[in-house]
Amino acid sequence: MAQLDTDPAAPDFTQRYPNLADLRLGARAVAASDEFFAPMARMLAPEPPVFIPGKYDEHGKWMDGWETRRRRGQGHDWCILRLACPGQLAGVEIDTRHFTGNYPPGASLEACCSQEDVPPATTDWHPLLPTQPLSGNQRHYFALGDSRNWTHVRLSIYPDGGIARLRVYGRPVVEASGEALIDLAAALSGGWVVATNNEHFGRASTLLLPGRGANMGDGWETRRRREPGHDWAIIALAGPGILERVEVDTAWFKGNFPDSCSLQAACMPAATPQTLVTQSMFWPELLAPQKLSADANHLFSLAVSPVVTHVRFNIFPDGGVSRLRLLGRRVQP
Repeated sequence: MAQLDTDPAAPDFTQRYPNLADLRLGARAVAASDEFFAPMARMLAPEPPVFIPGKYDEHGKWMDGWETRRRRGQGHDWCILRLACPGQLAGVEIDTRHFTGNYPPGASLEACCSQEDVPPATTDWHPLLPTQPLSGNQRHYFALGDSRNWTHVRLSIYPDGGIARLRVYGRPVVEASGEALIDLAAALSGGWVVATNNEHFGRASTLLLPGRGANMGDGWETRRRREPGHDWAIIALAGPGILERVEVDTAWFKGNFPDSCSLQAACMPAATPQTLVTQSMFWPELLAPQKLSADANHLFSLAVSPVVTHVRFNIFPDGGVSRLRLLGRRVQP
């Protein structure tokens, strides 16, 4: 089953915005001053970091993250990440879990906008987060609230050490014509999961990732229901739109796929997450309950759709779904 990386102390921006430094969305670590003990790409893994006692490689103790060698001169280490797409950055998580005697005492973050994979040496980097103190074996959250569009970030650590995970949360900036048919629920379009009643085995936010699930852990899966009712997730679309087609993918879910699913929808551009949960029970039905099958991508056409901003995805009674795509056309708010 999927290993969930939950943190009750995480700020709202970790739920409201996708992690634009997620490997699954297409983010990449493109340059670093040093990665002797552990490669920079590990820092972008979506899974929570792990510690494996007794595991070593040719460089020393195996660590789940990015770790540089001990610096014996002036300067500091750094790593450059290309974000999954241009975005306006809302916050960052710098996670030092399992790094105790080898974490950096401080870190800062800069950003730039570049067409190159690796920004050239002449790039003008803009400070986003001044140097902040770090502790070992701890998740650190910092709000950014930057309204400019960025393609890359540079994490600097002072002077050296290891970071388990770096997550950069932001609003994707995607240019799309009003006539283009796009997935209005996709994380890279700006869709996000407002609320869900259960995600015991898998996060509802994985419904909005690109591609098909890599395994049964790469999807939304609820616990086995032992009482009346059904499970649901509320999704805010990237913007107001008219939906034309629905794709429900149960890839890898074979003995635990839902029996059926349905969609409700509403146009509520000014609603807050706190008010949506109760109201969503009474939204009009956009897609009547449809039978689902194991490990298959199901396509449903919508004959008539009003302009909507939110959908409630219902599964009956419980189970797992890999991906949900809501294809439609943007309209002017």
